[in-house]
Amino acid sequence: MHSTENISYLEQGLSSKAIICLHGIGGDNESFEPQVIGLSGKYRVISWNMPGYKNSKSLEKFSFENLSLCLNQFLIDLNLEKVILIGQSIGGMLAQEFYFRYPDKVNALVLIATTSAFGGKDEKFKKMFLEKRLKPILEGKKMSDLAKSFVPSILSKSASNEVIKKAIRSMESISEETYKKVLACLITFDRYNDFSSIDIPCCLISGSEDNNSPSKTMMKMSKKLQFSEYHNIENTGHLVNLESPIKTNNIILNFLDKI
Repeated sequence: MHSTENISYLEQGLSSKAIICLHGIGGDNESFEPQVIGLSGKYRVISWNMPGYKNSKSLEKFSFENLSLCLNQFLIDLNLEKVILIGQSIGGMLAQEFYFRYPDKVNALVLIATTSAFGGKDEKFKKMFLEKRLKPILEGKKMSDLAKSFVPSILSKSASNEVIKKAIRSMESISEETYKKVLACLITFDRYNDFSSIDIPCCLISGSEDNNSPSKTMMKMSKKLQFSEYHNIENTGHLVNLESPIKTNNIILNFLDKI
């Protein structure tokens, strides 16, 4: 594990071309371990721990603006002027947000199991989502209990025991405070009207059994972009890159080869 002043991260590869991997709410740097290993032959691959995760310093206020500021400082600390961003779920949202705030710092985007906005303009849906996610904690459940019941529900039916255990291990290590703050941040994301203005190469990857970021939603997103390609990986759920790492890595490598 490496770390800057504020962020801890996993890193592999010696290339001058850098990839930054941004995990989801229930993840951490290990959520992209298959990509760190599988892509590092051609790229320098860095998988961060979002603020508040593992040894990364937390934020007083979680917002997409503050997360983008933190990611920008992370790139400055690593002397990286321009990078490829790979983001899964909320990490994909942060990748989009960062691009809109710092377009000159992003070469390409790989968006995995994510959306261009959370819940649209339906405030009632957002409120119910938050209440449902926080209810177990308010009832006294620990993050370890939550992880054991929640993780299997977002994976495909054919997910291996190894993937299930790995995802549970990541989620149960998150503090309740961070989990609550990041969930509250999640429901504020909205780049729906801006999404079609992304003018760098973009690769979208969905899981056929993902109900959080449905494949039909991601396919529609890809059609809004000028420079995009879309891939749907069969028999995978929300944690596509963990559930099907070889296919995911091949898609990413082929995409990056073209650009």
